[in-house]
Amino acid sequence: MTANPRSVAGSTVLITGAASGMGRATAEVFAAEGAHVALTDIAAETVREVADDLVHRGFSAEAWTLDVADPEAIRAVVQAAAERFGGLDIVVNNAGVGGFAAIDAANYDAIWDRSVAVMLTAHQRIIRAALPWLRKSPAPRIVNIASTEALGATARDSTYAAAKAGVTGLTRALAVELGREGITVNCICPGPILTGMTEAIPEADRTTFAKRRTALGRYGRPEEVAHITLSLCLPAASYITGATIPVDGGLMARNA
Repeated sequence: MTANPRSVAGSTVLITGAASGMGRATAEVFAAEGAHVALTDIAAETVREVADDLVHRGFSAEAWTLDVADPEAIRAVVQAAAERFGGLDIVVNNAGVGGFAAIDAANYDAIWDRSVAVMLTAHQRIIRAALPWLRKSPAPRIVNIASTEALGATARDSTYAAAKAGVTGLTRALAVELGREGITVNCICPGPILTGMTEAIPEADRTTFAKRRTALGRYGRPEEVAHITLSLCLPAASYITGATIPVDGGLMARNA
């Protein structure tokens, strides 16, 4: 048997949207596994607090302020992170925004433009900026975070659903394009997760939804998504690419 290590220790991971929710949980999980963690987020103060906390606990981490809708900022931050840690091995495209709007809403175009910019266009820009370093890595990994909204949508959420569906298509296409170079590209579709986007929903409504729609009868925790991200980034996960994996407590498995 070929030995493929089940450890990311010593690898460098770039995570967008790392100040809170699934992004922060991903940073925590990778740091605990011995990876160098480059945290990025538009929330400058918060993401630096997260990085400082990791460093205080003895982990390797640094934070950069990044609006992923800014292409120049993407190039600068990716380069800075790679230079700081001596390369890049893993990219986790996690940054996202919410925003419900009916198709005939006056602000629909604005919400559409922001959704696509942050949750789809930014993914390809970050990947393109990271490619020179990923191509030098012994185990290059890309994980794009989409949503179960890409697989089954909700009313008045077409901007979000369209952007996330685009992520699944981008994932498949880049998996095919980059596969011969050994770069794996996979996509995770979280279902109902306890994050900043869902905390505004009344707890009673969350409980009713989870019991009615998920097989496990509850919302997921950010770290439950983060551990699947980690699994896809292990050197041993070298033959998984182009996959779209729901992490949804069985949401998509139910008929009703």
